[in-house]
Amino acid sequence: MKNRKMWISIAAVALFLIAALFYLNYRNRTFSPPGSETLTSGGITVTVDYSRPSVRGRIIFGTEDQQALQPYGEYWRLGANEATKISFNRDILFNGDSVKAGTYRMYAFPGATSFEVRLNAEDEGWGAGEPDYEKDILSTQVPVEKTGSPVEQFTISLAPSGGGMDMVFEWSDTRFVVPIKAQ
Repeated sequence: MKNRKMWISIAAVALFLIAALFYLNYRNRTFSPPGSETLTSGGITVTVDYSRPSVRGRIIFGTEDQQALQPYGEYWRLGANEATKISFNRDILFNGDSVKAGTYRMYAFPGATSFEVRLNAEDEGWGAGEPDYEKDILSTQVPVEKTGSPVEQFTISLAPSGGGMDMVFEWSDTRFVVPIKAQ
């Protein structure tokens, strides 16, 4: 009888923990829902999968003294939740740099005037953890612009441009663009 009560207690605790994990996962996804963008242009197909956090009254990019959510010079997963993934159907030029067809983890190091965008051979993993930097296949700098009006929810969009496409990142008052062309 004593063993039975113990097993029932263990099962109840396990069910509670599983329910709590499902709730927390759901809660994170409501604050930062999944986003996906796919475009075919100039013979290139690009797909980006990411999560879309919102500003919710916070300072997004800035210094630690400003208590920015994403301080300048620190790793950012380009979204929330899982790592942001980008896929190319063929070899391309990413901001002028050669990249083989495949799927990559994409992340950045924000700055006041430019963002350093990187692609990494690790395409899995929870995004908050930094990738193995030795698996980076590309690092490129792109200039930052100010948006005409604030963008509440982080957005990555793809737009046809000159035989390829532009990948546009917008959040809060910040915008930057990475051109993608066929090789």
